[in-house]
Amino acid sequence: MLFASPAASSGAPHVETPVAYDAVLLAGFGGPEGQDDVIPFLRNVTRGRGIPDERLEEVAHHYRHFDGISPINAQNRALKAALEAEIARRGLGLPVYWGNRNWSPYLEEAVSDAAAAGDTTLLAVATSAYSSFSSCRQYREDFARVLTETGAGASVTIDKVRQFFDHPGFVEPFVTGVRDAVQAFVAQDVDPSAIQVLFSTHSIPSADAERSGPRDVDFGEGGAYAAQHRAVAEVVMDAVYAAVPGSAGVLDWELVYQSRSGPPTQPWLEPDVNDVIAELPGRGVEAVVIVPLGFVSDHMEVLWDLDTEAMESAQEVGIRAVRTPTPGVDPAYVAGLVDLIEERVNGTPASERPHETSLGPWFDVCRPGCCENVRAGFKPAASGVLP
Repeated sequence: MLFASPAASSGAPHVETPVAYDAVLLAGFGGPEGQDDVIPFLRNVTRGRGIPDERLEEVAHHYRHFDGISPINAQNRALKAALEAEIARRGLGLPVYWGNRNWSPYLEEAVSDAAAAGDTTLLAVATSAYSSFSSCRQYREDFARVLTETGAGASVTIDKVRQFFDHPGFVEPFVTGVRDAVQAFVAQDVDPSAIQVLFSTHSIPSADAERSGPRDVDFGEGGAYAAQHRAVAEVVMDAVYAAVPGSAGVLDWELVYQSRSGPPTQPWLEPDVNDVIAELPGRGVEAVVIVPLGFVSDHMEVLWDLDTEAMESAQEVGIRAVRTPTPGVDPAYVAGLVDLIEERVNGTPASERPHETSLGPWFDVCRPGCCENVRAGFKPAASGVLP
C-alpha cells in the first residue's frame, strides 16, 4: 500500500485497531466561483483529454446560467464548518483541512498546510458516497499524486473513510424527503398508484460501472455503483411504504441516470431521467418524486439537470413534480460523517459498524483493482491495495 498509516498498511479490508489521526482532510470536486473561472475549471475537469474550449463552452452554459458560480464550494464551506462543530462537540480535537480536485482551494494546498502544521496522519472524507472511478478511486489517485508532487509523502499518510452510501446518516435525509413528498401528493388527492419515485444519480460509462467495486464480487449489471444505488433506494422505499398507508405494492420506483457527457458511441448507464419522465403519462402517472440519490448536496447537476431540465420535462408532459432535498448539512448526515471518523479513530470492529444494506459496511481499504479507469488504466492510489 502507498502512503497509508501503519494500521492500514497491512491491506486488511477493515482497520479494526485505533489510529491516532492528526486531522481530517475534506476532499471535494470543486467548482467555479465566477464567469472567468468557468472555462479554466472545465479544463481542469477534462485535463488530459484534449477537449477544445469550443466544446467546453457547450457545457459552460450550465454554469453561466448561474452567473458562473457553482454552489459546490459554498456547500463545502458549510459542511466543513458543520464537521468542525460536531468534531468539537465530541471532543475529538481534529482540525479539518479542505481541498478540491478541480478548483481552489486545491488538495495540494490542504495537504501542504497540514504538513506545515505538523498534522501528518490524515483521514480523508471525500464528498461522494458511492463506488466508481470518479467518486472513489480518482480521489485516491489525487491523494497519491499530491503527496508525490508536493514531497509531503515523505512524512504524510492519508487513509480514507469507507464509502458511506448505506450509512444511516446518509440514508435518513432521503427517507425524510421521499416520505414527505409522497405524503404531500397524497394530501392533494393523488393516489399512491399514480405517483412515481425516480432515484437519480450521475451516469457513468458502462465499462467503468462494470469495474466499480472489488473485482472478486459479481454485483450484476452496472457493477457495485448501480448495486449500491439500488440497495439504498430499496431501503428508502421500505421506509416510505411503512409510513404511507396504502402505498406498499402500488407506489412504484425506478433508478435513473442523468448528466451524461460522453460521446454518443460510448455506452453509459441508462435510462436517462428525462426519457423516463416522458414515458410516465403512458403509465398512468400523475406525479413524480425526483430523488437526487447520487448527490450529497445541491451540485450544479442537481440545480441544472434536475431542477431545470427534469422539471421542464415533467411540465411538458403535464405531470406534477417535486425534487427532494440532498443531505447537505442535515444534522443526521453531518453526525454520520463524524461517526465514520470516530470508527477509524477507535478501530471499531466491522461487525459493529452501522449500515442499512447487505452490501455494507464497505471497505476501509479499497481492494485490488477496485474502480479501474478503463481509459487511463491504473495509476498510483493511496488508501487501497495495489493496483
